[in-house]
Amino acid sequence: MALLRATDRGYRFLVLFFNCMLTFGSYFCFDMPSVLQDVFTEVNNCTNSNSSGSNSSEISCNNCTDCLGMSDADYNLLYAIYAWTNAVVVIAAGFLIDKLGNRVGVFLFSTLCLLGSSTFAAGAFLKGTSYLLPIMLFGRLLFGSGNGSLTIVQSRVTAYWFRDKELAMAFGITLAFSRLGSVLNFFLTQQFEEKFGLIWTLWGGAMLCALGFISAIILSILDKVGVQQLGDDGTLKSESKKLKLSDITHFCLPFWLVVLSIMFFYNGVFPFVADASKFITTKYGFDKKPSSYIAGAIYDVSMFFSPFLGGIIDVFGKRGYIAMATAVLTIPIFGLLAFSYVHPLVCTLWLGITYSFAAASMWPSIPLVVSQSALGTAMGLTTSIQMIGIGISNVVVGQILGQEDHTDSETKLHRWKFVMIFLLGNTICCIVATFFLNVVDKRRGGILNISRRDKLEAQKKDIVENSQKDSDNFNGEEDLLLPGGSGRKYLQDGNALN
Repeated sequence: MALLRATDRGYRFLVLFFNCMLTFGSYFCFDMPSVLQDVFTEVNNCTNSNSSGSNSSEISCNNCTDCLGMSDADYNLLYAIYAWTNAVVVIAAGFLIDKLGNRVGVFLFSTLCLLGSSTFAAGAFLKGTSYLLPIMLFGRLLFGSGNGSLTIVQSRVTAYWFRDKELAMAFGITLAFSRLGSVLNFFLTQQFEEKFGLIWTLWGGAMLCALGFISAIILSILDKVGVQQLGDDGTLKSESKKLKLSDITHFCLPFWLVVLSIMFFYNGVFPFVADASKFITTKYGFDKKPSSYIAGAIYDVSMFFSPFLGGIIDVFGKRGYIAMATAVLTIPIFGLLAFSYVHPLVCTLWLGITYSFAAASMWPSIPLVVSQSALGTAMGLTTSIQMIGIGISNVVVGQILGQEDHTDSETKLHRWKFVMIFLLGNTICCIVATFFLNVVDKRRGGILNISRRDKLEAQKKDIVENSQKDSDNFNGEEDLLLPGGSGRKYLQDGNALN
C-alpha cells in the first residue's frame, strides 16, 4: 500500500478487488438452500438402514446428518424471511450509508452476514427438534439484514473510486464476482454435501462470509487512506449532513416505474431459482447434481455477460427499450417450463440472458432519475420494494406447492404448472411497468434511452446556445453554465451516465 498512491490506477483496482470479495461469500451462501432443497425437505434420505421395526424410520433419521424434514412451505420461508428483512432494513441502511459513509456500512453489514450464516449453520444441529426452523429463520434474518445492505455500500464504493473512469466495467466486474459465488455454489455445494454432510457444508458457507468480513476490514483501511490522500474526506462529510429522509418524497415518477419494473422482473427470477433444482428433478427426472447444474446456468450466463453489457448499454443507451424487450422475451421461458418438455437447460440459459440484460438496463437507470446525494437512499428503497415482492412471491410459491412429498406425481406436476403461470404473470406486469416507463421517459426528454453520441451532441448544442445568449447579455460577471441552467443539467446527466 505504501508503494501505491490513491491517484494510481493500481490503487483503485486493489480497492475493487476487496470490494468484490465483500459479497463473494454471501452470494455463495444465499442460494445454498436451493441446491440442498431435497436435503432440507425430504425425510426419507437417511443413510442408516440397519434398523428394523416400526420405529426404524425415526431411528435412522436421528442417526442421519441430513434429515431436516422441512415442508415446502417452511423451506420457502427461508427465502421469504430473507426478502422481507431486506425490505425493512435496506431503506434505513441506504440512508445510514449516505449519512455515515461507506466504512461504517461495510463493517456493520459484513458482520451481520457472518453472524447470520453462522447462526443458520448452527441451526442444523437442532434437527429433529421444534427449534430447528426458528433458529434457521433467525439466521436468514440476520443474513438478510447484512447482504442486501452490503450490496448498496458496495455500489457506493465502486461509484466513488471509478467515477469518470472505468465505471461501467467496474460495476460489471463487481456483479460478475457476486455471480461467481452463486455459480460455484451450484457446482460445488451438492458434491461437498455428499462427501462431508450438511453441517460441514453450511459451516463452509459461513467461512466464506468470514472471508468477506476480512475483506471489509482491508477495504475500510484502503478507503480511509485513499480518501484522505485525495482530500475528499471533508467534502464527503459535508455533503452527507445535507441529506434528509424526506428527500424520498421528491423522487419522480420514472424512478417509481423503474422500481416496479425491477420488482416484477425479479419476482419471476429469484423464486424460480429458489425452487428450480427440485422442479427440474420432479418434472424431467434428472438426478440432484445435474438439476443443480442446470438451475445454476442462470448465474453462469450472468457471470460472463455482466462485465460487458453495462459498457455496451452505456454507449448505445436504449435502457428503457431494452428493459421492456427483456421482459417480453422472458414470457416464453415460463410458458415452455409450464406447458412443454423442452430440455430445461434451454430455458435456464435463456433466462440467464434476459436476466443479464435486465440487470444491466434497469439498475443503472436509477442514478439517471435521482440526485447523486440521495443515491444510497434510492437504492435502498428500490431493494426494499424488490424484496417485498420477492418475499410475497416465495410464500405464494410455497402455498401452491403445499405438502408436495405427500402427493402423487401427476398432482405435483399440476402444481408446478401453476407456479410457472404465477411467475409468468409477474413478467407480464413487468412489461406493463416498462411500457409506461418508456412513455413517461419520452415525455421528459428520453434520458433513459439516449445514446452517448446523442448525449454529447445535445450537450455541445446546449452549450453553444447558452454561450450565444450570454454573449448577447454579457455583463462581465455571468458564468458560461449558469447554476440550474440546461447546460449544467446536461453535464450532470452526462456524469450520471458514466
